[in-house]
Amino acid sequence: MKNILKYMLIILIVSCDTLIPEDLNINPNSPSEAPEDLVLTGSMVGTILFHEGATSRRAGIWSGYFRGTDRQHEGFDNYLVEASDFTAIWNDVFINSLRNAIVVEKKASLNDRSGVITGISKVIQAHGLGVAASLYGDIPFDQAGKIEFITPEFEDQDKVYEKVQELLTQAILELSLDINKPSNGSDIFFNGDSQKWIKVANSLKARFYMHTKKYDEAYNYAKLGIESPSESMMAVHGQVQGNSNLFYQFFTGSRGSELTSENSKIVQIIDDNSQIYRGNTKTDETARYNFYFSGSGRPNYISGYFSRSNSFPLVSYSENMLTLAESGLRSKNFYTGLSHLNEFRGYMSSGGYLNNGYDTLLMKYNPYIQSDFENGGIENVDNISKEDALLREILEERYITFYGQIEGFNDVRRTRNESYGIELLPNSGDKLPERFLYPQSEIDANPNTPSPIPGFFEPTRINR
Repeated sequence: MKNILKYMLIILIVSCDTLIPEDLNINPNSPSEAPEDLVLTGSMVGTILFHEGATSRRAGIWSGYFRGTDRQHEGFDNYLVEASDFTAIWNDVFINSLRNAIVVEKKASLNDRSGVITGISKVIQAHGLGVAASLYGDIPFDQAGKIEFITPEFEDQDKVYEKVQELLTQAILELSLDINKPSNGSDIFFNGDSQKWIKVANSLKARFYMHTKKYDEAYNYAKLGIESPSESMMAVHGQVQGNSNLFYQFFTGSRGSELTSENSKIVQIIDDNSQIYRGNTKTDETARYNFYFSGSGRPNYISGYFSRSNSFPLVSYSENMLTLAESGLRSKNFYTGLSHLNEFRGYMSSGGYLNNGYDTLLMKYNPYIQSDFENGGIENVDNISKEDALLREILEERYITFYGQIEGFNDVRRTRNESYGIELLPNSGDKLPERFLYPQSEIDANPNTPSPIPGFFEPTRINR
């Protein structure tokens, strides 16, 4: 974080015409001068950069979603990483997203605008810090992103998760006031709709309780979370290069050939020509395969998931439903988990998140019944308990649904030591990646960086 004093940037990757009022004559790259509403937009764009950009691509390589085929990405595929590879993506969360969100909170409070705008800023902070903790382990929290702390102190990962939950609780209280909303258009996700932000905050609380395996709490908060696709927090994209899907920009750029999904785990699971295809008499993955891929596994950036204008999920209805399914099974009972899984399957049967005109006749997600998971059922040919068979199906569904998202990497690490998680084989050697490395910029400039520095294959505290 040594560059915080130099760079307090609002990185606008979307059209300025849609984000900046015409009569606003102000420098958008100076949070100390710009109004909090404009800085809020910058923090949201930073959030998109962090969750949809290089971080998600690398997490995808180490989750079985992608394979690196050339140059730097081939190195990542073979687990050849070094601290300098992580400097830019560390800045995506701690400067571009977090720092701007902190400025929003501070400026709004000084201007007696506590309420929705400060609540939103806290959701953004918690979102970034929670995911950063999942990737790096111990990270700065109390001193993170604050200009007065040039060398912020690191805090234990489990303590960070506790503080993230507290921050989300504060955010919900402020959002519930339903006063002091951001100016029209500055909130690029929900335009100041406090109720949708409250739903997102509860879904995030559920997500982070899943990370720490507190499944009863995860279920309780997911019940308060996102209840429809319209409440999902999505990175909305358009038809011009400046605001197009970030994966599309990568795949159509000069380095797009470095990354593919061919020969990846996810292709094997949903390709009906594969020996481990998950389809059965109640499930047909043809449409979803075509939405994700073209040919033998090339990511579909022409008409599918990574197409130019397709929105990218940050906190979604799909995630929340599948959190209810897994946490309901783990903390309640078989029937609770099955009910929520069937709710998700019903959503997918009508098209689900395959929103680019894919033929629903090629989709089949008929509801499961208990006997499907009992010995000899279509989801239990190896005669395990019905609870384990259902858990395996839910984890597999989460894995497929989280294609290209950071949460896939979190899930495979969280369940790696269980019998029925997604089984990945190392691309190289005999170990699987367990964390992102602390960036070289932090190692060089911050004496509070943990020492000894944990290695790439060393699990974080919550996954040991």
